[in-house]
Amino acid sequence: MSKKKVALVVEYKGTEYKGWQAQKYDVPTVQKYLETALSKIAAHTVKVVCAGRTDASVHASAQVVHFETDAERSEKAWTLGVNSNLPKDIAVVAAANMHSSFHARFSAVSRRYRYVIYSSPLRPAIMSKEVTWTHKSLDISKMQQAAKVFVGKHDFSSFRAVGCQAHTPVRTILNFEIYQSGQYIVLDIRANAFLHHMIRNFAGVLMTIGAGEEEVSWARKVLEARDRTKGGITGPPEGLYFVDAEYPEEFKVPKVALGPHFLPYFEEPSYELPS
Repeated sequence: MSKKKVALVVEYKGTEYKGWQAQKYDVPTVQKYLETALSKIAAHTVKVVCAGRTDASVHASAQVVHFETDAERSEKAWTLGVNSNLPKDIAVVAAANMHSSFHARFSAVSRRYRYVIYSSPLRPAIMSKEVTWTHKSLDISKMQQAAKVFVGKHDFSSFRAVGCQAHTPVRTILNFEIYQSGQYIVLDIRANAFLHHMIRNFAGVLMTIGAGEEEVSWARKVLEARDRTKGGITGPPEGLYFVDAEYPEEFKVPKVALGPHFLPYFEEPSYELPS
């Protein structure tokens, strides 16, 4: 029997996990729990590939994965059945059979993250692990001006982690929007791909500028320095969400509402897939 390829859209709260990727040591990861649950439903060992790995304490509202199976199962089995075997903070929210050429990582033409900041003099209790809290008042207009510098194709060496294993620091930022609703400030970033800690380093620079501790022009200075030591602090992981991976239309990857779902609706700019 020939194997079929199945794509899933997965949502998870990363607080209790050591990141997405399964590790050789026995530590909790999202991939480990998802593969275990899928293997029970498929009745054979399942290995998954994701669109973009996430670090410890980072969340996802629409992580895309694929796996191969020779098991005959319904969409409900890959959603409701798998969810019954998952921890409460991981859930499959969509599933679909895919063409054999589909690859969750290599077929993706862009990825999108949102970084959620909660700006308030007092720390939150209810969302303490789902947002990045700052007691400082942030000037969103300055942050928006600074973020424009990052749009386009650049060498982002100043924004990559020291241990980043990417072959090149060059990435293309397709859109960088910043929204505010009440005490939430959201960095909404879409790119062809990202470097390790890239978004959290963007957040660190923009929060510093928003707090008035550096001028708007500092963003360009950091970018052009191509030196991580010039880039200031790395933002905490708690506010970071993987919210979308985009694919050519012919693959018909399931789409879900853009998250994280506690946020108010923001007017969406018109986007085009990169060529």
